[in-house]
Amino acid sequence: MYILNFISIGGLKMVNKSFVFQLGTVVLFGDHVIEKLSGKVKEFKRDKVLIVTDKGVEKAGLLEKIEKVLKNDKIEIKIFDDVEPDPSLDTIMKGAKFFKESDCNIIIALGGGSAMDTAKGIRVVADNGGHIRDYAGVNKVPGRASVPLITIPTTSGTGSEVTIFAVLSDWEYNMKITVTSPYLAADLAIVDPLMAATAPPKVRAASGVDALAHSVETYVSNISQPPADALAIKAIGIISANLRGAVANNNNLEAINQVSLGSLISGMAFNNSFLGLTHSIGAALSGHVHVSHGVAIALLLPYVMEYNSIANMEKYRNIAIALGAKVQNLNLRESALEAAKAVSELVEDVGLPRHLKDLGTKKEDLAAIAKDAMGHGMVKMNPRKPTENEILAVLQKAY
Repeated sequence: MYILNFISIGGLKMVNKSFVFQLGTVVLFGDHVIEKLSGKVKEFKRDKVLIVTDKGVEKAGLLEKIEKVLKNDKIEIKIFDDVEPDPSLDTIMKGAKFFKESDCNIIIALGGGSAMDTAKGIRVVADNGGHIRDYAGVNKVPGRASVPLITIPTTSGTGSEVTIFAVLSDWEYNMKITVTSPYLAADLAIVDPLMAATAPPKVRAASGVDALAHSVETYVSNISQPPADALAIKAIGIISANLRGAVANNNNLEAINQVSLGSLISGMAFNNSFLGLTHSIGAALSGHVHVSHGVAIALLLPYVMEYNSIANMEKYRNIAIALGAKVQNLNLRESALEAAKAVSELVEDVGLPRHLKDLGTKKEDLAAIAKDAMGHGMVKMNPRKPTENEILAVLQKAY
């Protein structure tokens, strides 16, 4: 929930200093905290769990860990493991039907952003009926859920464990939809960095840069606020200092722990100040080429940062400093641009693609992607108001 008062000055809208900061999710963070799961389920006075996950999490042995913890305390379990990357609306509806038929009374989301967003969607439909498409948009979920939701991330990047968003794929219309409501927030997030230690390096790289993008975009958002700013700039420093080490060595548990922490803090931040053009283009791109969300965001982020930098050069200079860039002898414009350069170097170092053509994007589709991006809600929060032609120019540069 946001209280934003706009004052018109010389045709410009300026946000004054009143705001509401909220975090609707209790967070339990630390190595081995997953062992407290059964006790937390019992605190909700529930005894029949639906675990929403995917087959990759199951193959990694993480589902077995959760099952063991719960079964030791005689908690009944049902598994819905049909979550796919970029979860579809059909998957949500299938999961909601499975939840009702299984007579479960609490949901645990185990996985990355796809599993957590799927679980959020399942809960909305199970509680309120209808089709998940009915709730696309802002504040269309009618009330707080009666079914508790616990989120357990197995990647460090989406922040979905604490956010009020669910991003889903509407393949009938070849587009992404976002359900946004404070009632989507999980009741409890159990963030155990060791659960992310088995993720492949490429997954850790993509999800880590995605978390970085959340912090960057919320920090420069045109509805930014001091508490979210403080969290975002802190997360930028934590992620940038540790992501390379976390990707390079699966045994670097300290770096993995810190990236998990940075991702969590970033989620808390963008829950309150939202995102921007990188995520708008990323959502549009996914309608034209099937690529993981994190890879798309990592590729686009440096180009959008370069485009946006003139809109708030002081903040971009702060980002550059948090990223470890040397700006002492540079003017404000030059130092602001160092932020985009630093992120570009990070993306390259962790082995992610840097050009759209490497993803199989067709050059003739760029204009359509730019048009679709203009219709995405997060464009409104971007610090620089783009035209469709300017978005196309960003895409052409990224191509």
